[in-house]
Amino acid sequence: MTALLHSHIRQFGTAADGRLFTGERNGQELPKLVATPLAGTPYDLRHAAVSTWLNGEVPAVTVAEWAGHSVEVLLKVYAKCLDGEVVTVRQRVEAALGHRPG
Repeated sequence: MTALLHSHIRQFGTAADGRLFTGERNGQELPKLVATPLAGTPYDLRHAAVSTWLNGEVPAVTVAEWAGHSVEVLLKVYAKCLDGEVVTVRQRVEAALGHRPG
């Protein structure tokens, strides 16, 4: 994760005062962006990324590593974010049992 942060800073830099994130209070965000749910706080962006990875079927072990969590903490905090997981899991179990969709 640290290498990704360093790479991001090298590519995009920081604000003049050294901040990584600028926000509505200092006039750096466009009104259209501020209106999105992803623009609230850096934590909101992190939460959105972790939720997207889980819903994108990235293995929980990998997501936990990327997020700096244990798998136990990851699933405790983010299990409610999984969308459509029941359908996907049932399909995997049926496939493992040799069921072919009709």
